[in-house]
Amino acid sequence: MIIIVPHYSMNRAYLITGGNLGNRAANLARALQLIGREAGSIVAASALYETEAWGKTDQPAFLNQAVIIDTLLTPQALLHLLLNIEKEIGRIRHQKWDARLIDIDMIFYNDIILNEPDLTLPHPFFHERRFALTPMQEIASDFVHPVLKQTVSKLLQACPDPLAAHRIV
Repeated sequence: MIIIVPHYSMNRAYLITGGNLGNRAANLARALQLIGREAGSIVAASALYETEAWGKTDQPAFLNQAVIIDTLLTPQALLHLLLNIEKEIGRIRHQKWDARLIDIDMIFYNDIILNEPDLTLPHPFFHERRFALTPMQEIASDFVHPVLKQTVSKLLQACPDPLAAHRIV
């Protein structure tokens, strides 16, 4: 069941979807469909980008996509919904950085800064991961990180991650 918590205005959320198991492109397309149907309207979606696995490297390459949505959900309600979408697609959580059918991370929610046990905004490692920065740069290059006070484009230029993100679609 989805609970919509009313707000007086629409909120903008920036997401990264990814996966490295099964039909990766189909899983990302399914995630995009479910996000658009259940979370809010899709404002923009990047191309798909392929990157070698980050963190735990002995696994298949990932496909990633950045998505911007307008939503009436609070950050916590949106997180709950995204976790349910992951489960619906078939994600089973084993260990950190393990192979997965789908992963949906909330990177930004408007320009709020939030530090709760189950949700930190902006995503604390976004600026260190080229696989997230590259697709986000495509659709939100001028968005200013609320903590680091730099645009996504500037963060990508300074990113220490050596793994290239290759545009495939």
